[in-house]
Amino acid sequence: MGRPLFSLENYVHRNLFSECIYPWDALKRLDVYLRSLKGLKPIDPVLFPQTYLVNAESIFIDEGTVIEPGAYIQGPCVIGKRCQIRHGAYLRGGVLMGDECVVGHATEVKHSILLNYVAAAHFNYVGDSILGNHVNLGAGVKCANVKINSGSVFVHWENRKVDTGLLKLGALIADGVRLGCNCVTNPGTILGRDSICYPALSIHGQVPEKGVVRSIHKQLQTSVFLKELP
Repeated sequence: MGRPLFSLENYVHRNLFSECIYPWDALKRLDVYLRSLKGLKPIDPVLFPQTYLVNAESIFIDEGTVIEPGAYIQGPCVIGKRCQIRHGAYLRGGVLMGDECVVGHATEVKHSILLNYVAAAHFNYVGDSILGNHVNLGAGVKCANVKINSGSVFVHWENRKVDTGLLKLGALIADGVRLGCNCVTNPGTILGRDSICYPALSIHGQVPEKGVVRSIHKQLQTSVFLKELP
């Protein structure tokens, strides 16, 4: 894969990854890490009367973050600086978010790690996934996290197939990746740095750094026959 998937120098929660053999190990440690955070001031529900807050004592937001009315946030959840949590966003617990991120309308995030400058702005599902710096999810992108035939999720990692031991694992989306509208990443998908995925694709396996994922099917030529009405 070349460089590591994620640049952690400017990520305040870089210690979460410090003892990980594989990048997805950070998801295994996420719950413990969230419980271990000290010195953070919990959200004040009085300041957000039109926001649905569940387990508010374990929800933390940093300075400059805007939470629009109608958002639903369930703790534990940590949101960094200058983020936008827009109307209709659904943060379902176990969310660790860096700075300058956007979680938009009808986007659901569950048990996931977002680094800095992540945009999941429109109708996205992010489950048990890690999104790197400057990742952009087009409208309708879904990160599927459970195999349709059950069992633990395998990934393609450094030219071998690895059993993650996880029953739920979405995507590992490295820094600078852009996914077009309505893409679906299958469980265990790994997208290398600065790769691009064209719209409306089902993506699986491992995409190399600066790779491009697009349909190999030729565009179908269709003829339209007009029939006069009697």
